Amino acid sequence: MPASPSTPSHVTGAGVHAPLVVTGLSVAYPDRTVLSGVDLLAQPGRRIGLVGENGVGKSTLLRAVAGRLPSPARVSGTITAPDDLVLLGQEPPFSDSATVAEVLAMTLAPLRRAVADVERLAAAVGTPEGDAAYERALETAVTHDAWDADRRADVAAARLGLAGLGPDRVVGTLSGGQRTRLALATIMTTRPSCLLLDEPTNHLDDDAIEVLTGFLRELPGVVVLASHDRVLLDDVCTDLVDLDAGELGTDGNGGRRFGGGWSDYEAARADARRRWEETYAAQQEEIGRLREATRIGTSAIAHDRGPSDGDKYIYSFKGGRVEQTLARRKKDAQRRLAVAERKQVRRPPAPLAFRGGLTAAASGRLVQGRDLEVAGRMQVDRIDLAAGEHLLLTGPNGSGKSTLLGVLSGRLAPTGGTLHVSARTVRELTQDPEPTDRTRSALATYDDAVRDLPDAPALRELGLLHPRDHRTPVGRLSVGQRRRLGLAVAIAAAPDLLLLDEPTNHVSLALAGELEEALATSPGGVVLASHDRWLRRRWTGPALRLEGW
Repeated sequence: MPASPSTPSHVTGAGVHAPLVVTGLSVAYPDRTVLSGVDLLAQPGRRIGLVGENGVGKSTLLRAVAGRLPSPARVSGTITAPDDLVLLGQEPPFSDSATVAEVLAMTLAPLRRAVADVERLAAAVGTPEGDAAYERALETAVTHDAWDADRRADVAAARLGLAGLGPDRVVGTLSGGQRTRLALATIMTTRPSCLLLDEPTNHLDDDAIEVLTGFLRELPGVVVLASHDRVLLDDVCTDLVDLDAGELGTDGNGGRRFGGGWSDYEAARADARRRWEETYAAQQEEIGRLREATRIGTSAIAHDRGPSDGDKYIYSFKGGRVEQTLARRKKDAQRRLAVAERKQVRRPPAPLAFRGGLTAAASGRLVQGRDLEVAGRMQVDRIDLAAGEHLLLTGPNGSGKSTLLGVLSGRLAPTGGTLHVSARTVRELTQDPEPTDRTRSALATYDDAVRDLPDAPALRELGLLHPRDHRTPVGRLSVGQRRRLGLAVAIAAAPDLLLLDEPTNHVSLALAGELEEALATSPGGVVLASHDRWLRRRWTGPALRLEGW
């Protein structure tokens, strides 16, 4: 397929049982290249996890396969995908004005139509055209188990905790978790042949994630997902594809693919980085030796003794032989040097690593609350936090974790109870902070936010956003990169009390691990709300479970 400025034309149908095949995919915008020469093969029954640093193109790859890239994108390569392809992005694809009933009706409509087609075309069986049409309709209906679709829709809604939503409930009034679960219910109803998921566990509680995990394991088609959820990558994925695997790849030969989940790959990725660094060092040592050899002098070939009176002719003859040997050695060194320079791997870039502290040192009691409530949203009998303490908030979707953080930060006012926050500086990282000006660069946005902080670190000092992205408009950053920027703004003030709402959502797996390490050594107070099962399984501090209103 030739290069094309628009994405829909490069996606071709391949039947309902076909694999997803991506060959030489490149995606570029006027100011940057996001993907270059990506190959991907996903067979039915395989569940591929996309991993890599924020901004390497995981979401771009999913949108390119689905044909949903914005118009400035230039795309080249070949994508062959099953006809029945569904992408669930980080924002569910429903209109805010649609009702729950309308969403479910739109979901069931093609399945009901498939059943009707089978019944209608049955009358034409016995003719060549009729047999072919009936066979295609029957294949579609059987593949998606269309006769059982209405029952599956009810079961999915019940298992995902949506049974209590009224059919006239407007999508715009649903929480982020409810929207995601509604989207999952539609997918569990339709059972697509090729399913693309971008951060599918964001906003989901443990019960919903368990339902999603079971569904993905049983789905017979192609699954490709990008996720920060390390437990999901372990429990679901048969393979990982690292879009940021480095010069030697995961296998030493430039390959990006790894058979297995995250726990095994974490060690393999570290080994791949070590091999790259060792290969680079060895190659540079060899190149330096060959460069020195191209500068070799005649003294290195022992022609350094003056002639006696009787052997001037012999000395001149031997000197010519030395010059010939020298020229031959230099030519050989130059040839080998050219080969070595041509084959050398690039220098391993310094990995993006978080270098900031999450909080400043604090003293005394930072938070004391009794009988706190926000009517209809949150109720907490008691919350206390001393300097140096870190508190984990848990509980199902809608239990009020984000609301409690908003109350502690002063962003929301409680409707009942008492609260005393004595921390001098409080900062909150909300789940989905929206930039005020999407056209300003990341660096300008950060500088504006910390202008009144005399001791604020420079953005480059925190190791949260790669220097190449500092000049990028915020609106063109990935969700994970905007999340990193928001964290940089929050910790720049060196707060006594830091409030984090799902801090590992959207960020790379490497940063998630670094944040966990930083949390363990933060001297100030931290209140953290998280559904991240990996983080919660390793949490050793106090926890407060909210049960909802």
